[in-house]
Amino acid sequence: MAPRIVVAGSANMDLVGLAPKLPRPGETVLGDEFVMMAGGKGANQAIAAARAGGQTVFLGAIGSDAFGVNLNARLNGAGVDMRHVRTSYGPSGVAVIMVDRAGENSILVAPGANNTFVGLTEAEQAEIAAGDVLLCQQEIPAETVVAAARAARAGGTRVVLNAAPARELPGELLPNIDLLVVNEVEALMVTGGDTIDVPELLSLVPRVVLTLGGSGSRYVDRDGRDETVPAFRVEVTDTTAAGDAFTGALAVAWGEGRDLVEAVRWANAAGAACVRRVGASNALPTRDEIDEVYRAG
Repeated sequence: MAPRIVVAGSANMDLVGLAPKLPRPGETVLGDEFVMMAGGKGANQAIAAARAGGQTVFLGAIGSDAFGVNLNARLNGAGVDMRHVRTSYGPSGVAVIMVDRAGENSILVAPGANNTFVGLTEAEQAEIAAGDVLLCQQEIPAETVVAAARAARAGGTRVVLNAAPARELPGELLPNIDLLVVNEVEALMVTGGDTIDVPELLSLVPRVVLTLGGSGSRYVDRDGRDETVPAFRVEVTDTTAAGDAFTGALAVAWGEGRDLVEAVRWANAAGAACVRRVGASNALPTRDEIDEVYRAG
């Protein structure tokens, strides 16, 4: 049976403009293309988990505007269970993204309805308790992440926190995290140091995955395991949603009962499959695509 992955997080409509170069302050640049797609780390990771084979439930808030209707339809279409998603009167979260031909980008995020996702209902807590894995990020209010992690702990559900965007973790959250997923910048923010301090990270949480971009990933835990898992070599087109593809697939693999180092290896394949296409949520790979890269590697 597919693992039940509960994602508590943000949902944004991504408005993406492609142009020869990024405009400087006061400058107007004639663009090449415009696309609109579901985004936000929560929504991206929910879609990633669903495409990777997880039975995925999304908890969050969308606006009462047309973007909210579109977001709901797009996540539903990706196989994500949206029954418990709240509709907040007002605008949905929006990300305005400009990308140049070299792949550099500039992003402005207006959280909108995401900031209203506070105070978990009994039904939301029950969904979390019924899950195999709870997956959270840091684009929703910190108090909601804490409440969700506590509900997971009470229900025996494992908690994966992708500490992105980088910000300090609430002290009351740390005892409820089973696995922390961070890149190098986020790891420094968590420990407050100038260099990555693995022992310090493990003093806070029992298991950590450090994502290292093109160098792969590193898994460490309190039992003394410390393994670097190389990246899969593919032709890179766009790295935008690679981290979300990785994290969603990792939650599914762990929910399936795979050894965590093996789960990280499979998640690396998901990230590699993602970067072969342009875009964010539309580039997230299916389980067959992940397995293809995994077997080829």
